Amino acid sequence: MKIGIPKEIKKHEFRVAITPAGVLELINSKHRVYIEKDAGKGSGFSDADYVKYGASILNTPKEIYDISDMIIKVKEPQISEYSLIRRNQIVFTYFHFASNPILTEAMIGSGAVCIAYETVQKSDGSLPLLTPMSEIAGRMAIQEGAKYLEKHQGGSGILLGGIPSVLPARVLIIGGGVVGYNSAKMALGLGADVIIMDTSMSRLRYLSEILPNIKTVISNEYNISREVKEADLVIGAVLITGKKAPFLVKRDMLKTMREGSVIVDVAIDQGGCIETSRATSHDEPTYVVDGVVHYCVANIPGAVPRTSTVGLTNATLPYILEIANKGWEKATSENKELYKGLNIVNGEVVYDGILTGEKV
Repeated sequence: MKIGIPKEIKKHEFRVAITPAGVLELINSKHRVYIEKDAGKGSGFSDADYVKYGASILNTPKEIYDISDMIIKVKEPQISEYSLIRRNQIVFTYFHFASNPILTEAMIGSGAVCIAYETVQKSDGSLPLLTPMSEIAGRMAIQEGAKYLEKHQGGSGILLGGIPSVLPARVLIIGGGVVGYNSAKMALGLGADVIIMDTSMSRLRYLSEILPNIKTVISNEYNISREVKEADLVIGAVLITGKKAPFLVKRDMLKTMREGSVIVDVAIDQGGCIETSRATSHDEPTYVVDGVVHYCVANIPGAVPRTSTVGLTNATLPYILEIANKGWEKATSENKELYKGLNIVNGEVVYDGILTGEKV
């Protein structure tokens, strides 16, 4: 199969869809790999690194799309790429269709086979291609939250871990999944006072067992409204697979928060779980509503592209190989995990969580 890796063009996106090591595995399996010029530069991989292991370098995205049977990306296709995608072409990437109806309609119109990283799902409900980026996003949420609590960044001027005789910051994490766990782990490591909320009692029991000093609270509107009042940093870590995130922190709750408190909405890729959230970028990551600093960068792991690219390739490569070796139809019929990744096929929405304005 001819596999193409275009350069990511979303603003401040420095990741690339595959490492040179991944290219070597594909070449060893008798596939052809085409990399757009400088696609790996932001992650520290040169064109020469890819050529060394058998890839061909092409100069433009059009050349990549024209020659490839399957396109591997990190972020969803951008508007300038819509017209490059053709019928029956496989596009394997993070799509997040539920929060982007324009992209959804464009991919329906393209007739492509859209397989979404974020909905590939194991039998235990885990999301193997979302997990490594969620781990990074969860850890970075605390790193960024701590930074924006600094006074010169617009925050209240509180040190996350405090010092002897001075209380630490209070961190509220809404959602106990991969993002929430990794946020809690980092915040506890820095010495913060950490509360984590989830709707699942069994998950809260598990988290309380593996994370010393964590406080757990069942997630409902009453408890959220009570806890945000006392929080210095709120992490929105909610995920409903393939669906738009619900608004759990309402606009009127912000008025009860202390001035200079910080919200990091990691769920922004799926529309956000804070009512006042809107997507931001790494060059303008924050804005303020009712005195509360909002950090809503939609590609948080893009800030650490070297780690992100290696972690993503480690997770995606087995699935890429399966699609390339068998073709998408056989691969998805034999692999239930990959089957759940099918979102749009030849102009038809096949994943129920996508909100397109039509019944699916």
